[in-house]
Amino acid sequence: MKKWAVIVAGGVGTRMNAGIPKQFLLLNGKPLLMYSLEAFYHAFPEISMVLALPAEHFHSWQKLCDQYFFMIPHQVVAGGETRFLSVKNALSTLDGDGLVAIHDGARPLISESLIRTAFLTAGQSGNCIPVIPATESLRILSGDIHHIASCCSVRLPREDVRIVQTPQVFYLATLKKAYDQEFRDSFTDDATVAESIGETIHLIDGDPANIKITHPYDLTAAESILRKL
Repeated sequence: MKKWAVIVAGGVGTRMNAGIPKQFLLLNGKPLLMYSLEAFYHAFPEISMVLALPAEHFHSWQKLCDQYFFMIPHQVVAGGETRFLSVKNALSTLDGDGLVAIHDGARPLISESLIRTAFLTAGQSGNCIPVIPATESLRILSGDIHHIASCCSVRLPREDVRIVQTPQVFYLATLKKAYDQEFRDSFTDDATVAESIGETIHLIDGDPANIKITHPYDLTAAESILRKL
């Protein structure tokens, strides 16, 4: 079965305060973004990969590929103003039947085993997303928007909560159909987009090491995890 991977790296990483897009930051001496592409390639050498990047950073990415002798085949497309548009732009370049994984480029520690499990499960069930249990107590705020001071906090049992990761894998035709609509604020990931057209989402166990690099301390944590691995 044909397999694709869409690596989404269309943001600029303002919360990293690094002056350059976070996907280009070095993780143990190598640009962070290269780790995800390598993981998918090693899991499935025949996979076709599409990288969604801000158009203004195409040249910078090519320079990094040249500098680090990065030869893994992939196509680069322009990312949109939102993650939704970045994924939609990437999907528009794909044709045929098969499975497509959408993965956040800011998750460099994705394992080959999780990638293989995600594709296997999606092939059997139609889709899948990796999740991990919440390990801290959680609360959700509710109340009348006109009386913000009176908002109350409601206990949310952590045993009933899962933290969602990527890659999220779907049949290409299903995901293209899901993305053939206007963006809504409720679309927080590919699963919520697919659910909006009636898809039932299937869960698999994620990996606690599959962290998302958002803040500077996340990069430090990722370096520590790499050393242990």
